[in-house]
Amino acid sequence: MTDSLMRRKVIVPESREGQGLVRSLSWPHLIALGVGAIVGTGILTLIGVGADKAGPAVILSFLIAGLICACAALAYAEMATMIPASGSAYTYSYVVIGEIIAWVVGWSLILEYSLVVSAVAVGWSGYAAPLLEAWAGVPMALMQGPELGGIVNLPAIGIIGVVAAMLLYGTRESATVNAVLVIVKILALIVFVAVALPAFNAANMEPFSPYGFAKHMGPDGVERGVMAAAAIIFFAFYGFDAIATAAEETKNPDRDLKIGIIGSMVACVAIYIAVAVAAVGAIAYTRFANSPEPLALILRELGQPLVAQYLGVSAVIALPTVILAFFYGQSRIFYTMARDGMLPESLARLSSRGTPVRITLFTAAIVAVLAGFIPLGELAALANAGTLAAFSAVALCMLIMRRRAPDAPRTFRAPLPNLVGGIAILGCLYLFFSLPSQTQFWFLMWNIAGLAIYFLYARKRAVAGEV
Repeated sequence: MTDSLMRRKVIVPESREGQGLVRSLSWPHLIALGVGAIVGTGILTLIGVGADKAGPAVILSFLIAGLICACAALAYAEMATMIPASGSAYTYSYVVIGEIIAWVVGWSLILEYSLVVSAVAVGWSGYAAPLLEAWAGVPMALMQGPELGGIVNLPAIGIIGVVAAMLLYGTRESATVNAVLVIVKILALIVFVAVALPAFNAANMEPFSPYGFAKHMGPDGVERGVMAAAAIIFFAFYGFDAIATAAEETKNPDRDLKIGIIGSMVACVAIYIAVAVAAVGAIAYTRFANSPEPLALILRELGQPLVAQYLGVSAVIALPTVILAFFYGQSRIFYTMARDGMLPESLARLSSRGTPVRITLFTAAIVAVLAGFIPLGELAALANAGTLAAFSAVALCMLIMRRRAPDAPRTFRAPLPNLVGGIAILGCLYLFFSLPSQTQFWFLMWNIAGLAIYFLYARKRAVAGEV
């Protein structure tokens, strides 16, 4: 095997007999997995953050972030059907571009999924803590991280443990429970739109864009603008990439992956735009900007406290679907990198039920520590940086393969590939530079540390062949 940094991986289906993941998922499971990952903390909480940065033009921020994600989703759908193997953007980069780029992408995905799982667990705890305090007398010091004056966020750690147990029990069973909880979550958002939309007042939309389009520093030291909002609420859209990590556990990947990826994105873009229009039109954005529970606040302001309570309870019940989807994706990224020798191969061993037990427990330990002690805002912003890197890589892989192997079998072909790929790559780069400067710095530090691990450990242990 060559020692080149750009050696490429060869995909050999079922190359390790008896060691493959169990194919138990079909397209309804994948759509539910995608919608479960996409619809969650982002729309329930970040619409307030976005409104603070963009005003009513947060609707435009949702459209921009949704367009960029839709183009990335088309690229993912094409690559997932060409390379139906576990590992998502990491595997595509390894097969198409080369090992060191694959490592950077995989390292970024580890950052994305770990932080998303942790961030959503913290967001879930924010809804659950008041109920636990009232019903069980649990002190708030044990339900908040040190940044809020507490000791540790035990509910966030606890929900991660519950989700880990579900995944250890079995992938299909977890996906079925996920599908039921996704319905609960979607119904709650439909109820919100049905109650808030009739209260729409055009006066609440003026001025539409009080902070302009590009990111800039306001006089209060806060970075604002339509793109600054889009860079943060981008967190609310991604999640379809978790579907691509399920390729080796999908019964008919050629058909089901494209249906799952595109179907979940179309459904979620429609839901988000409806919720954003209803929210911004119902009351002045300044009244719910930066609220930890903006949708519930809007309902209370409209004199609907019972509906607001219903929304809050639905969030407590259904937000674990986001944790499950990203936890699943994270464990499969770890699994694939360990199987490739990039991480200790002992972590890739499967149980008798076909689930990667060691990697699931390892993932649970990492994300539980993050959720227990790190603030939600820092987790969400840094997660976006890792995602933008992965999305750019997948779009680039699609464009490379269109030139390298234009006649290769593709059960799904992205329309207008140069336009779609260009929007995905350039859009992701613009969103990255619209992120807070501190986030960009920590993302750079994360990848410097990752490259050190690659050169000291992963490079000489990698077991991928050469194309």
